[in-house]
Amino acid sequence: MTEGSITVDTGVEPVAQQKAPNNFLKLLRYTVIKLFTLFIAVAIGMYLTILIAQMGGYVDEIIKGQLRESISISVTLNPENKTLTAQQRADLIDSLVQVEIDRLGLDRPFIYRSFSFLGNALTLNLGRSQFMTSDSGSRLVKNIILERLPPTLLLMTTCNMLLFFISLFFALYLSRNYGNLIDKIVIGLSPTSSAPAWFYGIFLLLLFAAILGVLPFGGMVKAPPPDDTLQYALSLLRHMVLPVSAWLISGFFASVYGWRTFFLIFSMEDYVELARAKGLSAREVERRYVLRPTLPNIITTFALMLIGLWQGAIILETVFNWPGLGRLLYRAVGLYDSPVIIGSTVIYAYLLGVTVFLLDFIYALVDPRVRVGSGGPKA
Repeated sequence: MTEGSITVDTGVEPVAQQKAPNNFLKLLRYTVIKLFTLFIAVAIGMYLTILIAQMGGYVDEIIKGQLRESISISVTLNPENKTLTAQQRADLIDSLVQVEIDRLGLDRPFIYRSFSFLGNALTLNLGRSQFMTSDSGSRLVKNIILERLPPTLLLMTTCNMLLFFISLFFALYLSRNYGNLIDKIVIGLSPTSSAPAWFYGIFLLLLFAAILGVLPFGGMVKAPPPDDTLQYALSLLRHMVLPVSAWLISGFFASVYGWRTFFLIFSMEDYVELARAKGLSAREVERRYVLRPTLPNIITTFALMLIGLWQGAIILETVFNWPGLGRLLYRAVGLYDSPVIIGSTVIYAYLLGVTVFLLDFIYALVDPRVRVGSGGPKA
């Protein structure tokens, strides 16, 4: 107490000083729990992938059978083994098969190997391919995947970026012109998107490659590849026309119809009608009152599209003989090459987990109603 004034110590800190530590603790708690749950989800997804890729251990028996068959053929056809008796050949085959089984680690029970696979996957130790090699001759799964990644990123980025932005802007146009002839045509053609891109790709190949002969059947560039940079780029663009067209035809009408419906829902809200009544321009209303509330949905679609580029379109790349990850996975499945299948899935799982984690914070930045760690939107 001082002269002329009274100081009262209530023991209560100012509200602003209490709120900041509480918000930080809530955010920290939310972040830790979110990371832990995502890690558990990724681990479960990886282990299920291992079980499916290995058919619960049955693939080991298939590989052993293939090893015995190939070794038996090589031993039988080897002229040096003609002097051996049938029993000696059988013993030789058994010993060579056992060597390969030990080399591939197939001598251990599958249940132990599955958890070993999971531990390696979680630590991104992708290991070595069982049957496949990169063009440089490496059997490391990391090198095989990285070698096929650029073609997939080139094709799928072009396809998905064109599809996303064309659909988005065309859907905005249809939401402004609801009920016109073009809108009715898009609605009528939207069921055509139920067919996958490779289905349309086959028809495009028949028409433009087989019948008209104006575009190549497949591949990334013509053989042999042009030495000139400009000619190489032109050949690459020419080979991309059909797969990109097939992807756009497959996804365009459904994407436009979905976005158009989404924009129409928001454009009919009361606050949008009020903004129009105030005399705001159509562009201003669209930007502030239609696009802004849909930003979380747009960002989610865009983010999931970006990580979806990683694995490519498996059958589409196979149909067009595109040397990307999709075709690599198709071959790996046919060869029962589990390390390659698991390696690609592992990286995709981590990318998906990181994306889902970051999206929560991005929502809070673009939408003031969202507060990270508060358990719901702000009141």
